[in-house]
Amino acid sequence: MTIHDITLPISAKLIVWPGDPPVEVKQALHIARGDNCTLSHLKMSAHTGTHLDAPAHFILGGGTVESLDLNVLIGPALVVDAGNVAHVTADILDSLPISPGTERLLIKTVNSARWAAGETSFYMPFVAVEADGAQWLVDKGVKLVGVDYLSVAPFHDVEPTHKILLGAKIIAVEGLNLHDIVPGQYQLICLPMKIAGSDGAPVRAVLIGDR
Repeated sequence: MTIHDITLPISAKLIVWPGDPPVEVKQALHIARGDNCTLSHLKMSAHTGTHLDAPAHFILGGGTVESLDLNVLIGPALVVDAGNVAHVTADILDSLPISPGTERLLIKTVNSARWAAGETSFYMPFVAVEADGAQWLVDKGVKLVGVDYLSVAPFHDVEPTHKILLGAKIIAVEGLNLHDIVPGQYQLICLPMKIAGSDGAPVRAVLIGDR
């Protein structure tokens, strides 16, 4: 079995959502400066890099990170390649080999090539899930959807997709790097930092498979 790390490294070079605070990683203490240990100080949004959205991100009174079901965040997952599409719509999802009963779906698009290329500037027309695609996921019983850019929803219309998914308690995992992942079945482990009362949290996401 092979473990594939599909998590973006957190560093000051990491792309963030426009308007979010940039990532800062500083050594408050450092052995090289004569301190008795090295101690890093982090400053970043809860939605930095590879992260998940809890319902509270867009749903008033929705659940926060510590209330998420860990059974959804660990288990069989299907990776599909949407190819060179501009948007992930219901029709696109219908055309993909998604087995009935799939509960964890990771959608690979051309976004992942940007992570592989090491881009450091936000790319505005990234591929995202349109509202009808989000409703398709709800109707098919998907419990977790993963995407390979910083938002599951289009940049200029973030609310509909988020509200449909999070309102149905579907966990949205954003900022995955699926560039080297062959489509197919895997085991997903995707655990967030347990930040009490938070609408989101960074995750360490891995896929385990025989490919």
